[in-house]
Amino acid sequence: MNLNTINDIASELFLALKNQETVQPLSDQYDEIDINDAYQISRKFLSLREDQGEKVIGKKIGVTSPVVQEMLGVNQPDFGFLTDNMQVKNKSNFSIKDSLIQPRAEAEIAFILKDDIQGPGITKEDVILATDKIVPCFEIVDSRIDDWKIKIQDTIADNASCGIFVLGEGSSSPEKFPMDELEVVVHKNGEFLSSGLGSAVQGHPAEAVAWLANTLGEYDIPLLKGEFILSGSLVPLEPAIAGDSFALELKGVGTCEINFI
Repeated sequence: MNLNTINDIASELFLALKNQETVQPLSDQYDEIDINDAYQISRKFLSLREDQGEKVIGKKIGVTSPVVQEMLGVNQPDFGFLTDNMQVKNKSNFSIKDSLIQPRAEAEIAFILKDDIQGPGITKEDVILATDKIVPCFEIVDSRIDDWKIKIQDTIADNASCGIFVLGEGSSSPEKFPMDELEVVVHKNGEFLSSGLGSAVQGHPAEAVAWLANTLGEYDIPLLKGEFILSGSLVPLEPAIAGDSFALELKGVGTCEINFI
């Protein structure tokens, strides 16, 4: 895929974000698009946001569960970038019509780093040593692609379908609990919705972060001290509309809430 096409697609996604519109699946429009093309589009999409004053404050990992990977026909996760405009305060009343299109809520474990790490060769143990604390988190994914009709190329190009994220109250040392055994319980509108374990994320959330460090290392991009790293959902995605409220408890660690208006 040539550079002009990559830039044009990134501009199309940027306008879709700003106008809260969707576009036809890229994988339908461009037969030749591959994963490398999609990551180039994603980087250009990010640069357009940075040109508007947004600052990168972290990274996110998506497509971590076997079910979602099977749906997209891949055997690896993907990644996107978090900017300051994407962060929403815990317990906020957030207006969907202000910036989201077709949001879905995910319950995650966020890592806050105390050291830089960069692949290749990063292990789960390296990630744990480089992590200051883990925090409960909601990621509200959102797609600029019509009706979530995505293949892996679509979601990668679209910044891994990131919308906004919320860091909750409470935290823990990454060594206090076996992270693969941590349980999250999610409620929607006051009723039980779902639960899941850390093992749903690549077998262990730190394994997902190690994958990210090693994958970004191929692009000479480090994970930086102070960054937030969202490691992937422990539960199925849940659509959100105005009037919905979501709350999660990461057992032994803390809670997180967001209300949509």
